[in-house]
Amino acid sequence: MVFDYFTSPDNVSIRYGIWDCGAKTKNGSVILLGGRKEFMEKYAETIEELKQRQFDVYSMDWRGQGLSTRLLTNRNKGHINNYGEYLEDLNYFVNKIVRPVAVSPLIIIAHSMGGHIALRFLHNFPEVVYKAVLTSPMIDIMVPPFPKWIIKLAARFASKIGCGSSYSAGSKDYSYQNIKFEGNTLTSDPVRFMDEHKNIAENPALALGGVTYGWLNAAFESIEILSGAEYAGKIKTPVLIVGAGRDRIVSETAQKAICSRMHNCHFVSISDSYHEILKESDKVRNIFWREFDGFISS
Repeated sequence: MVFDYFTSPDNVSIRYGIWDCGAKTKNGSVILLGGRKEFMEKYAETIEELKQRQFDVYSMDWRGQGLSTRLLTNRNKGHINNYGEYLEDLNYFVNKIVRPVAVSPLIIIAHSMGGHIALRFLHNFPEVVYKAVLTSPMIDIMVPPFPKWIIKLAARFASKIGCGSSYSAGSKDYSYQNIKFEGNTLTSDPVRFMDEHKNIAENPALALGGVTYGWLNAAFESIEILSGAEYAGKIKTPVLIVGAGRDRIVSETAQKAICSRMHNCHFVSISDSYHEILKESDKVRNIFWREFDGFISS
């Protein structure tokens, strides 16, 4: 295991990790991309399972989260100016860090926001990745209790008048004391639910709170790009989308819709799963790994 940093073209420090599976004969390399708020330590179990499958693993903390550079004075605020910045960081990581040393084929596993960015990467760079597996990808977001058009309008207006770095309605700093498993919308597994928070307790610098209006506005703008009439049809890479039947964070309907517009996409729904499929119960995760193994070997 190696942790290091690279500096993006716009001078942001991005933390990345490399895990060598140690096998004499390797099955390839996986680029593991987490979602919003997440960091590499959260996926320790998944990384070990990939190593057992004889894959080397490469991962990174998105700018503005984990131990990569935070973009605002209050490091708790989840912020981005434009999703193109995420895309540029991923492109740099893949081409400057991963491809020069990685064993082929290259496979992406990406969750939620990471899945969204991965699809944009596959659209822009169709020849780089062999296959991609996306768990609960953020094709569209759910924003109860408000109507979505109100949230979009508020995010756009706040960004235009210079308030993009302000917390969106309902967002606040991370607080370990406020963490409760009961009623959470992420996972039904109480032990895996706590993994993230145990990591934060050990290293409080990993903590991230809610999102700014700027992050929301950037997300809605990027969602519009993904939903463009011609966009999905230009993604040629084979993709497996694994949706969560009990997801209340992102839209499974939108996942099915974009999959139907792609040339080579297979959609599977795990009916008992909440949003974080890779942090779910053994029953749910076993279904995921069965689908992953079948897809990669086909």
